[in-house]
Amino acid sequence: MIDLPQPTGAELWPPDESGSAARLHKPWRILVAVLEVVLAVAAGWGVYAFWHSGMATVVTRTDDGAVLESHRYFGGHLAAAIGLGVVAAILLVDAVRQLSLALRTRPRKPKD
Repeated sequence: MIDLPQPTGAELWPPDESGSAARLHKPWRILVAVLEVVLAVAAGWGVYAFWHSGMATVVTRTDDGAVLESHRYFGGHLAAAIGLGVVAAILLVDAVRQLSLALRTRPRKPKD
């Protein structure tokens, strides 16, 4: 058995985080959240545009009157749509985080 030194009261971990909590609460984070929502909406518009430009329907009529319909998919456009969708989702999640950090209440200081 290894006998390791035990921490005393002054060496306890994690240290008191009274200073870091005050740094997280900043009202300007609301502007960051609004900007991220606007960018997510723009990315959503891009998803719609890329997704619909990534598919084409090809219709061919043969000599005997048969109509052949096929669908052509363009991988680059569909991949861009999926990538923009992921970016939009990440932006929305971070906007919620920024908003919660901006609006959360500060802990009350203890009265002496």
